[in-house]
Amino acid sequence: MALRVVCGCVCRAGKELGGTNVRTFGQTAFLCRRAVPLGPMPNEDVDVENLASLEKYRSYTRYLRQAEEERNKPAWWNTYRKYVAAEDPDHGIERVDIGLPRDSTSRGKQVKERTQVLKENKQNEELERAARLRTFKINLDRVQEIWEKSNGPFQIKRLADHYGVFRDLFPVAYFLPQVTIRVNYSQDNSGQVHYGNRLTPTEASSAPDITFEAEEGSLWTLLLTCPDEHLLDSEGEYLHWLVGNIPGGAVQSGEELCHYLPPFPTKGTGFHRYIYVLFKQEGPIDFQEDVRQFPCHSLADRTFKTVEFYRKHQNNITPAGLAFFQCQWDESVTNTFHNILKMKEPVFEFIRPPVYHPPQVKYPHRQPLRYLDRYRDGKEHTYGIY
Repeated sequence: MALRVVCGCVCRAGKELGGTNVRTFGQTAFLCRRAVPLGPMPNEDVDVENLASLEKYRSYTRYLRQAEEERNKPAWWNTYRKYVAAEDPDHGIERVDIGLPRDSTSRGKQVKERTQVLKENKQNEELERAARLRTFKINLDRVQEIWEKSNGPFQIKRLADHYGVFRDLFPVAYFLPQVTIRVNYSQDNSGQVHYGNRLTPTEASSAPDITFEAEEGSLWTLLLTCPDEHLLDSEGEYLHWLVGNIPGGAVQSGEELCHYLPPFPTKGTGFHRYIYVLFKQEGPIDFQEDVRQFPCHSLADRTFKTVEFYRKHQNNITPAGLAFFQCQWDESVTNTFHNILKMKEPVFEFIRPPVYHPPQVKYPHRQPLRYLDRYRDGKEHTYGIY
C-alpha cells in the first residue's frame, strides 16, 4: 500500500510539473530500451594518466604495420568510406591495365646507365669548357624524345585521369600511352593538340595532319570521340572520326570508317573534351559493322560508345596512344549545325538566381563603409532634374 502511494505521488508530481522537462518512470525506461548502445571508441583502453606504462614501438616498421591493422579493422560507426561505397559501388575497385606491355628494363640497370653517362660527361673537357663559358646549348628535341620514352607516358596518364578521360571512355580500366600522337590542325604549332590544351572549333574545322612512329607492316586504328556533347544521352558519345587498318603511320592510306566531323560544342555548355585514341592492331580487321554511310550527317548514326567498340575488337586491338584538346562555342558551330547537320542549333542558358542579401541591420558592426549600397535599388533618381 505504501509503495502504491509513493508511485502515485511521483506520477502525479510529473503531471503537475507540466510533463515538459520531467518524464515518468515508464517513459524513461522505454527510451532507454530504444537507444542504440555505443561501441568502443578509438583508444578507449588507453590510460591517459599513466602514459609511461604504454608499450613502446621499437621501430617505425612495427608501428606502421600495427597502424595498418588498426585502420583496416571494421568500425561500428559509419565512416566516409562506407558512404562513398554506398553512393558509388565502383569506388576503390582496382583498375585494369589494357595497354601495351611496359618496358622490362630493371630500375638498377637504368640507374647504372645514367651513372655511366654522368661519369662520361664529367670527364668531357669540351662540355666543361662550354658550361664554364656559358656557351653550352641543350637540344630540346632530344630532351622531348627522351621524355616521351621515359616519364612521358606516366605523366600523360595522370593528365588523362585528371580530365576524366579513362573514367568516361574505359570505365574501370586505363592504359599507358606509349606511342606519341602528333596532331596538328595548322601548318605551324599554333593548332597542335597536346593533352588538354584549348582550341577553337574554327581551328579544328577540317581534318588534321597526324603522325606517329610505327613499325613497318604494322596496322593501327585511329578514333576521335567526344564524351561531352551528346544532346540526349549523358553517357553517350558522338563519333567525329574513325579510321581503321592504317598501314604504318600513313593515316591517309587507312580505311575511313566514318569521315571527319568538326567539333560542335553547343552554346552555353562550356568546354568539351575531344579525345584521340590510337589502337594497335594484331592484324587486318573487318570493320563492316562499324562503317557509317558517306556522308554521315545524322547524330543518331554517330552515337558511339568507346568501351563497346573496344569490347567488340579487344582481341585484335590494344590502346597505345592518346591526345586530347578542349573546345567551346564560337560562330563556326552555328554553321556546322545549319549547313552540315541540317538542324536547328540548340542553345543552353543558365538562369542565375537573384542575389541574396541578408536583412538590413540598423547598426551594422564591422561592415564596410559602403554597406548600404547593396540595399539600394540601383535606379537613377529623377527628382531635382527639370
